[in-house]
Amino acid sequence: MDYRRITSIDDPLFEKMHRLMGEIFPPEEVLEYELWREPLEDPGIRVFVAVHEDEVVGATEYRYYPDWNIAMTDFTIIGRHGLGIGRFLARKREKDLHELAQAGGKELYGMFAEIYDPYERDDHDFGGVMPMHPYVRREVLSHLGYKRLDLAYVHPSWKNDGEAVEGLDFCFMPTDETVQDVPASLVADFLTNYYTVLPNKPQKWLDMMEGIRSKDRISLLPL
Repeated sequence: MDYRRITSIDDPLFEKMHRLMGEIFPPEEVLEYELWREPLEDPGIRVFVAVHEDEVVGATEYRYYPDWNIAMTDFTIIGRHGLGIGRFLARKREKDLHELAQAGGKELYGMFAEIYDPYERDDHDFGGVMPMHPYVRREVLSHLGYKRLDLAYVHPSWKNDGEAVEGLDFCFMPTDETVQDVPASLVADFLTNYYTVLPNKPQKWLDMMEGIRSKDRISLLPL
């Protein structure tokens, strides 16, 4: 299995990845095909696919923010079971991120991720691929070390229609497992930056952000 980076929508592998995304994720979580052009050309956005027998069988997108020394996992897709795709992607991503931090003389502080809460929302089958089922993914991510931030989380729809997407937790995986909370200012600044691309913010998101900024620190709870 090969770990291949995609930097252009003109890469034939991108079409295969985008098709896989549409099969796995609900529509409000998938950015339109053409709107990927600029993000893929951004050197700070790292999109990789797992290629097996010339087919895209998995993918991950993540970002490293040197000023904050944190990363964000945008998504991970496991397109087939029985190939060890999840571990393959996680290990390759981890190695890449630690190398990026070390290049700046730092140890990675941790990584954010949005994780579906199947106990609140269980209305999508994620393409019928069982490793992608929210119950399975949530347990796997817990084993990796992710913890949920103590807040009621929503995010703006990637359709940019001003709707709030619910049914997820905002989580953080600290490199130092003894870390029990994170600065609220880091969370607020990161989310503001991350969703700058979507101008139509729902009121629920604005209210959430106001609540975050009113705090000093946010606890990390078991996932």
